[in-house]
Amino acid sequence: MKTKGRRQNFHFQWLALAYKLRDFLRPRIQIPKETGIQNGFHVLDYGCGPGSYIVPLAGLVGPTGRVYALDVHPLAIQMVERLALKRGLTNITTIQSDCRTGLPDGSLDVVLLYDVFHHLGQPGIVLKELHRVLKPSGVLSVSDHHLREQEIVSGITKQGFFRLAEKGRKTYSFHKSA
Repeated sequence: MKTKGRRQNFHFQWLALAYKLRDFLRPRIQIPKETGIQNGFHVLDYGCGPGSYIVPLAGLVGPTGRVYALDVHPLAIQMVERLALKRGLTNITTIQSDCRTGLPDGSLDVVLLYDVFHHLGQPGIVLKELHRVLKPSGVLSVSDHHLREQEIVSGITKQGFFRLAEKGRKTYSFHKSA
């Protein structure tokens, strides 16, 4: 069991290094900008990984907003917490979970689901949770380069929680269904 955990940690650290290189070459700020995030918004980065979007999001929501960074992997949470501390970001809250956010109903303006949808074992349960925490006017922003457009759209909409609102350059924006 310890060997499996070490192997997972090693894999995660290599992945985090690859993301740092990617983020240096192609900064992440443009992708979440497609969602219209504004000062004061409350945003959840679901499956935040090592925190590629955390710094840009913290800037977009400003000091009156809040960024929640959720991931199942404890190293991801540790990396985001170190990043927030190093950058002096006081508007970041981490959540270690495989689904439940622990956030109040209707408390979020935007949820980012970037490069994680294809990993979800039970996407319906996750989508139900994201539907619960989004405000009625909230946006679920999805980007997953592992999936084709039809797989993303049908995967998000088939449970009936969300409907496609807009296709951006890099993201798909979904609104809550009635």
